Amino acid sequence: MAKYTKEDIIRIVQEENVKYIRLQFTDILGTIKNVEIPISQLQKALDNKIMFDGSSIEGFVRIEESDMYLYPDLDTFVIFPWTAEKGKVARFICDIYNPDGTPFEGCPRYNLKRMLKEMEALGFTAFNLGPEPEFFLFKLDDKGNPTLELNDNGGYFDLAPTDLGENCRRDIVLELEEMGFEIEASHHEVAPGQHEIDFKYANAVKACDDIQTFKLVVKTVARKHGLHATFMPKPLFGVNGSGMHCNLSLFKHNENAFFDPNGDLQLSEVARQFIAGVLKHAPNFTAVTNPTVNSYKRLVPGYEAPCYVAWSARNRSPLIRIPASRGMSTRIEVRSVDPAANPYLAMAVLLAAGLDGIKNKLTPPDPVDRNIYVMTKEERLEEGIVDLPSTLAEALQNLKSDEVMIHALGKHLFEHFVEAKEIEWDMFRTQVHPWERDQYMALY
Repeated sequence: MAKYTKEDIIRIVQEENVKYIRLQFTDILGTIKNVEIPISQLQKALDNKIMFDGSSIEGFVRIEESDMYLYPDLDTFVIFPWTAEKGKVARFICDIYNPDGTPFEGCPRYNLKRMLKEMEALGFTAFNLGPEPEFFLFKLDDKGNPTLELNDNGGYFDLAPTDLGENCRRDIVLELEEMGFEIEASHHEVAPGQHEIDFKYANAVKACDDIQTFKLVVKTVARKHGLHATFMPKPLFGVNGSGMHCNLSLFKHNENAFFDPNGDLQLSEVARQFIAGVLKHAPNFTAVTNPTVNSYKRLVPGYEAPCYVAWSARNRSPLIRIPASRGMSTRIEVRSVDPAANPYLAMAVLLAAGLDGIKNKLTPPDPVDRNIYVMTKEERLEEGIVDLPSTLAEALQNLKSDEVMIHALGKHLFEHFVEAKEIEWDMFRTQVHPWERDQYMALY
């Protein structure tokens, strides 16, 4: 990550003819928000003096305590490549502070930093994340609204002419690389219209910043191609949904704390304890890692998404897979997370779950190397394999029962997240859906 001083940024914006600055932050639901300022206000922004109305943002504060300050992280400065025509637009990702100069506890980015300090207190120096976000491309109609018409009929790793999204995906990669991303892979996914672009792992805060930037770039470039990109977990019935597999590792200085050349599967005791913690809390953090009503349409058997709490080094049906790479690349892959998740909150709960395993020296169950999808319920129970929640309502009840997860979110974020999601569930629960009319209108 580039390291910038205030002087560097002032010089760059002059050299590059930057006209506007976007001060970006993420709300509790994971939506990117921004305050755009003209370049004349740059010095004020660099001095942490830009205010905004926090009462207008989902899950932030009440109207009587609405003044909030944006503190730009200078190292997140980047110029958007697609804005060059009438003066360029640059951005900072910001942390949110109270008027008294204290960090705002409802800022998801600050909350992740809080959890990272708890990790550091245990002697670890880095929590690394390598995300694998998937998305669908749909055609736009004449009015620029998304349709349900896919732009290709490709399958896993297909090429043009079957994969008509290839040109769009290539342009996305080029824009990302111009912004400093190191792209590791780009390919068509299993379902028609579905794509995946993987970028290099980073420390958790930067990786979450990158996820948010990635979503913005994907949607912007797709629209230039007459397409709508969606990170909705399950936009179509009968095909695979979109996940965001998270490759996680802990480091102590330059050593991967998950690697032990003499351990079983060359995994360290720390890695096993971390796995045990994630498995223990998985049913309870799912409301955060899979935060929408639609998320639970993906977590069903038959479409490669995990719906059972287990781990394996060999097969891809459990919640946690151990990729084959070892040494510095030793990691665990948590496969349940979907791209609708607020990445900062998702990483906070995953880290807290793993750290709980380390603090309490938990032992994971034996790995499950069979295809769990073909096991009977009785066979799964014999193996100690429990199910992930099947609805958002069930997931929220589980979350409310877990003190470790509540601590991982902090009081403000926990209360506002649960409130927003219970409203979402109630709106869904009381709505009459087309499926119900199709099933019952004529029958009754």
